[in-house]
Amino acid sequence: MMFKRQKKSKCSAQLDTLIGEHTRIEGDITFSGGLRVEGYVKGDILAEEEDSLLTISQDGAIEGQVKVPYIILNGSITGDVHARERIELAHQAQIHGDVYYHFIEMAVGAKINGSLIHMEEKQIPNLKLATGADRETTSPIQGLKESNT
Repeated sequence: MMFKRQKKSKCSAQLDTLIGEHTRIEGDITFSGGLRVEGYVKGDILAEEEDSLLTISQDGAIEGQVKVPYIILNGSITGDVHARERIELAHQAQIHGDVYYHFIEMAVGAKINGSLIHMEEKQIPNLKLATGADRETTSPIQGLKESNT
C-alpha cells in the first residue's frame, strides 16, 4: 500500500461547552473536553486536557491565541494557532496568524494569512495553562532552527 493511514486520534468527540451564535465573550477561556464556538470570542483559548477538541462553526470567530490539541475550523481566528495534535480547516476557514501543527488537513478554499510551522513530536511545547507573569512562551521556532543546524 502506497499510503499509510494515521492511527485513530484519541480526540474527545464529546461537546461540553457551546458558545452560541448570538454570544460575545471578552476574556480568556480555559476548557476541558469539547468546546464549540458559534459566536465571537475576544481572548485566548486554552485546553487543559490532551484530548480536548475546539470546533469553530462558519459563523464563529476568535480574536486571540488558540492552544488546543485538536481543532476543527470553519470560521475565523485572528491570532496564532497551536494545534498540538491535529487541525482541520474546512472550506470557509480563515486564519490571520501563524499556525503551529503536527497534522493538518486543509480543504480547498481555506485561507491562512501567516506561516505554517510543522511541529515534530519532540518540538511540541507543553500546552498546560500557566497564569500571570509565569506564563511560559516556549518558541517552537527555536527548536525548529536547532534541528536544521
